[in-house]
Amino acid sequence: MGEHEPAASRRPDTADAAPAPVPVASMVESIVGCKWSIRLLQLCAEGNHRPSALLRACTGLSAKVMNERLRKMTRFGIMHRTVHGEKPPVEVEYRLTPFGRRFMGILEEVQRLQQAVECGAIGEAGDAAEKTRRGNA
Repeated sequence: MGEHEPAASRRPDTADAAPAPVPVASMVESIVGCKWSIRLLQLCAEGNHRPSALLRACTGLSAKVMNERLRKMTRFGIMHRTVHGEKPPVEVEYRLTPFGRRFMGILEEVQRLQQAVECGAIGEAGDAAEKTRRGNA
């Protein structure tokens, strides 16, 4: 292939190739394992989309860690990064993707489960379900 061939006939660079999908279980582990990721997701779901607003809302979070977490969630397809403008100062926004909104459902279910455990509802319901299961076996 020559230097002057049209771009359409060139092989795509490896950087342009689509990354292999990450298993959802790995995503959950990575996101749930980091308190900042969960907080950033919650803030985006509530309508905070600018990095400066996210950083202000997370006392103790450094810009470096925030950017790492946002990049990771963007790579996972949970967030979408949009840059408005071509010359500095540009505006950057992060929004949940449709997949990200479904992913939030997982986190909300974990929160409901935690609340049930704290209220003692899980112990009783879990015991009754176990007795029923054993009785039907």
